[in-house]
Amino acid sequence: MLQSPDTWVAVGFVIFVAAIAKPVMRAINRALDARAARIKATLDEAAKLREDAQHLLAEYQRKSRNAMKEADDLLAAASSQAARLAEEQTAALEASLKTRERLALERIALAEAEALKEVRETAVDVALAATRKLIADNLDATRGGALIESAIAELPRRLN
Repeated sequence: MLQSPDTWVAVGFVIFVAAIAKPVMRAINRALDARAARIKATLDEAAKLREDAQHLLAEYQRKSRNAMKEADDLLAAASSQAARLAEEQTAALEASLKTRERLALERIALAEAEALKEVRETAVDVALAATRKLIADNLDATRGGALIESAIAELPRRLN
């Protein structure tokens, strides 16, 4: 067996494999360790990114809640202001209508007073005309002259 070339090839092969196995194993182990380190780094980075994403999500959810609350507050304030403005406009309209009504009533009263004055003046004119006609028809010249003379005589006394 020692004389057979196959034995020496087998022995050489075993020695060669034994001599190369340790450095190859180290290289394989180093490559696997490096790959494991890269995978671990990637996993760590992914975990960090996930954590950052969760923090961002929580932050955005908080901002969203705040924005919704602010929107609700703005809506409530706008609604309140609209109601207040409507009340103010209603009060201003009522005051304006009352003022217009008062002015209209004053104009009506003034028109009534003027109409009453005109009616009285017309009644006085009609009464004077009727009286003149009655006096002219029923009074003779001598009696009319005596009435005129007495009226002229009484005039200074009535003016004082």
